[in-house]
Amino acid sequence: MCSWWQGHNIKYLSQLVNNCIIFAATMTVTTAVILKATQIYQYWLLFTWSATTPPIYLVWAFLPITVITVKYLIQRPSTVYLVDYACFGPNSNFHVDPSSWAETLRLSFLDDDTISFLTKVFRRSGLGSETCLPCVNSYPPQTHSLRLARGEAEMVIFTVIDDLFAKTSAKAHNIDILIVNCSLTTMIPSMADMIVNRYKLRSDTRNVHLSGMGCSAGLIAVGLARNLLQTMPHGSRALVVSTEILTGNFYVGKERSMQLANVLFRMGGAAVLLSTSRDDARFELTHIVRKSTGAQDSAYRCVFQEEDGEGILGIKLSKDLVAIAGAALRANITTAAPVVLPFSEQLLLFLSSIAQKVFIIRKSAGTKQYVPNFGSAVEHFCIHAGGRAVVDAVQRSLKLSDEQVEPSRMTLHRFGNTSSSSLWYEMAYCEAKQVMREGDRVWMIGFGSGYKCNSALWKCILPARSADSAWANCIHRYPMDVTKQVSV
Repeated sequence: MCSWWQGHNIKYLSQLVNNCIIFAATMTVTTAVILKATQIYQYWLLFTWSATTPPIYLVWAFLPITVITVKYLIQRPSTVYLVDYACFGPNSNFHVDPSSWAETLRLSFLDDDTISFLTKVFRRSGLGSETCLPCVNSYPPQTHSLRLARGEAEMVIFTVIDDLFAKTSAKAHNIDILIVNCSLTTMIPSMADMIVNRYKLRSDTRNVHLSGMGCSAGLIAVGLARNLLQTMPHGSRALVVSTEILTGNFYVGKERSMQLANVLFRMGGAAVLLSTSRDDARFELTHIVRKSTGAQDSAYRCVFQEEDGEGILGIKLSKDLVAIAGAALRANITTAAPVVLPFSEQLLLFLSSIAQKVFIIRKSAGTKQYVPNFGSAVEHFCIHAGGRAVVDAVQRSLKLSDEQVEPSRMTLHRFGNTSSSSLWYEMAYCEAKQVMREGDRVWMIGFGSGYKCNSALWKCILPARSADSAWANCIHRYPMDVTKQVSV
């Protein structure tokens, strides 16, 4: 305890010393610039200023510039970096065999029409034969047990944190911020408290649990971690854990729009370590854009947890989900485009908007909104693997190639919709295929209930030397033709 307290004080003392050094260096450089400028313009000053003007007035003339410069250097937000991340790779015991899954539906007392509908959805979903579910969801009768849900949470969360700490050699007592996001399952104590207890985090660690924020909550958690890190001493670290616990959330009713979640969602999770220190960092976080369309009733209710007519709880997915996701994406792009696109693409987009307004009364003109070439600004796209229809819609909207959406399709095929952690599986796919290069930009786009579209732009500093454990044993089989339907 004493050694930790000394280390903790040393950390803050070090930050104070660094601030003093920066201030002293800034004052020295600024003073040198002032003196040099005075020397250069001495001849002009002799004719402009009175010969009796004291030299101290020259210093006062540049004092506002000095104050503004120092204030900017001290108050500007710190850059946040991604040290590393780890994804959960379930073992083969949790694989969902399509034929066994169909038999599970029959034993769940569903009628033949419903079973036929669900098997058709499964074949077209884009999911492969190695996606994973907790055992309790794979075999009837479905058991709603908090003990089993906590067991799933501990297995997923502790595994990814252990992998992350092994990758980074990070120590638990160096974690300053802990943020966990899980939408469907809450428990007392929270999952954040569960991590604090397991890894014996410090008593002053700021921990938060985000619930009900949907599949885009991972980027919300990253944004929150960034904001907190920027208020703390240089070198502080934030641990972000994103997961979705499925035990106890299997819908056993007969409402078709609520049965879709059983087909799409699968086990998964990711742990991310962020810091304001560039040391050992692998990515730089450049921008985060958050947009919510929840003010519209249709958007608010398009992914909605409620009870069906028989009182059975489930998640209802609206038939307008893809269209609402498209509207949320457009709202996000409106804000993200100026910080993502190069000037040439921004100019073309602006001229296109002007052309649309000029020719709006001329129906025969047929002017269409220009779709920017995002590929000219971003090397890698990580689009939330919410389902094949969602990925297809984003590909059409952004005019992306099959190669650019490959990480999303392969992640959906191998792991299914792992909710907020899917974006990290996609980044891990890019690195496992060894296509990530220093300086490459990665654009993460997440969708979630509410309805929200959040995006984050990263810049690669150091690509991974080896594949993340989630992809290590199967990356050699990808990419593959995922248009072939799975036999059920």
